[in-house]
Amino acid sequence: MTRRSSRQITVLVIVLVLLVAATLAFRGAGRWLVREDALGPADVIVVLSGGMPMRAEEAGRIFQMGDGREVWITRVESPAAELQSLGIAFTGEAEYSREVLIREGVPDADVHILPDTIIDTEQEVQQISREMREHGLTSAIIVTSPPHTRRVRTLWHKLAAPNQRLIVRAAYQDRFDANHWWRNTHDAFAVVREMMGL
Repeated sequence: MTRRSSRQITVLVIVLVLLVAATLAFRGAGRWLVREDALGPADVIVVLSGGMPMRAEEAGRIFQMGDGREVWITRVESPAAELQSLGIAFTGEAEYSREVLIREGVPDADVHILPDTIIDTEQEVQQISREMREHGLTSAIIVTSPPHTRRVRTLWHKLAAPNQRLIVRAAYQDRFDANHWWRNTHDAFAVVREMMGL
């Protein structure tokens, strides 16, 4: 075997190894994004915006298990004012999440919609951390969609106070298929969005 053919075989093997590694990384991206913690007691359960009604349903289930004393809901920026000017009533996602929680058995007095509107997860984490400081709380269970769990955890470690403990939980009513995320547009979009967000 000549030196040239030996070099070509080496390059071919390297290319094949890289292709296999890229394929495995691609297929495993959905599973890698799902990063949640074991449940345990916390001061508050927080429903992040989006993923309605699954996130609120999961928060209601966790509340019924006794792992939180109250449930907070973040409020996403909405077209309410514009629709109202057109004479169209718009309740908003936060109010619907409140109704889901009450239907799941959470007392109305234990459901609180956070005051400020947010436009992204970074603002949500900052607001939750700030509200916890103001109320003297040190632990939260945040409920979000499965592929969103890793980004929530990353932002929390970057933005929350050092003494604030986080438990991240995925809403399993969400139909995200971590093992085959590329098979449908919804899951593929979620993976791409989370990768870009990270």
